[in-house]
Amino acid sequence: MSVLPLPRPEQQPQVRRVALLGVGTVGRALLERLQALQHPRLQLCLAASSRQRWLDAEGLANSGAWPDAEAHDGSGALPDAFRPGDIAVDATASAELAAWHPRWLRQGLNVVSANKLGLGGPLLRQHEIRLLATDGRHYGDAATVGAGLPVLRAVRELRAGGDRIGAIVGVLSGTLAWLFDGYDGSEPFSQRVLSAVAQGYAEPDPRVDLSGEDVKRKLLILARTAGYALEDAEVRVDSLLTPAIESASAQQLAQALAALDGPLGERAARTARDGKVLRYVARLDAAGARLGLEALAPDDPIAVGRGCDNRVAIWSTRYRDRPLQIQGPGAGAEVTAAALLDDQLRVLG
Repeated sequence: MSVLPLPRPEQQPQVRRVALLGVGTVGRALLERLQALQHPRLQLCLAASSRQRWLDAEGLANSGAWPDAEAHDGSGALPDAFRPGDIAVDATASAELAAWHPRWLRQGLNVVSANKLGLGGPLLRQHEIRLLATDGRHYGDAATVGAGLPVLRAVRELRAGGDRIGAIVGVLSGTLAWLFDGYDGSEPFSQRVLSAVAQGYAEPDPRVDLSGEDVKRKLLILARTAGYALEDAEVRVDSLLTPAIESASAQQLAQALAALDGPLGERAARTARDGKVLRYVARLDAAGARLGLEALAPDDPIAVGRGCDNRVAIWSTRYRDRPLQIQGPGAGAEVTAAALLDDQLRVLG
C-alpha cells in the first residue's frame, strides 16, 4: 500500500517593511507611487527627514494621516521593527547615510538608493557594498545613474557575457543637458540656471550641478561597474563655477551667477558659428576619466536628444566599431522615484 505525501502548507509571501530616508522632492514622489500602487508586500513603516521621523510598525497610513513626528538625528539607525529582508530606501544625497549602506546590508536589510555617495564615494565602500550584496541581500542602484535608464544593467550584462568595456561617454546630468540644449549665447546663462531651478530641473542650489560633482559621482559608479577601480581623485573635473560663485551665500547666488554670462555666452556663440553645440560630457577611456564642457558636432551620438535627456554611448568587445547607445529622461523626481520603486519590486522577486 503506497502512502501519499501530505500536501505542504502554502507559505505566505514575505511582507517587506520599508524605511524611507529622505522626504524631499524625490521622496515625496516615491510616497505617491507607493500609495497609488498599494502593493500588498510593501509596507511603508518609517519615513524620515534629517530632523523628523514618522514611525508605525504596522504601516503608515496611505492617507498621510501619520502619527506625530518624532525628533530624528539624521542617522541611518533603524528601529528594531526592521528585520532581515526588509528594505531601507535612501532618497537623499547625505554622506552620513551613504556610510550606512554597508551597515544595513550587514544587518540583512536590502538597500535601494538614489544616493550616489554609496557606490560613487570611497572605493573601499563600493567594494564592501558589492561583497555584502549577496546571499539574498539586494542593493538597488538604478536611480543613481540615468534616473532609472538601463545603463548600469547594460554594463553588467555586457561584462557577464564576457565583454570588456573599452569606453563610456555620456551626458549624465539631466540638469546640464537642459541648460545647454539650444543654448547659443543669445540669452544670459544665469537666467537659464534660475529657470531650471524654478521648473525643478535643477537642485535648489544649482551649484551642485554646475560644479560637476554630481556627474563625477555618476561617472565613478559607471567606471567601477565596468571594472575600473577608480578613486575619486583620478577623475579630472572641469567645473563651471568660479571661486566667487562657490563662496556666495544663498542670497548672493543669483547675482554671482551673472559672472558666467559673458564667458559662456561668448563660447556658445563661437561654437554655434562653427556649426557645433555645447554639451557637458563625461568620458572614460584609455586616456582616463574626465568631464567638462565640449563642442560637438550636432549629429554626434552624445549631442542628439533634447531637454533633460541623458545620453550614454558604450564601446565594448562586441560594440567595437559602433557603440551601444542609451537615451532617455535623466532628471526629475518622477523618473527617479520610479527607479526606486522598480528596485523595491525587484527585491520581492
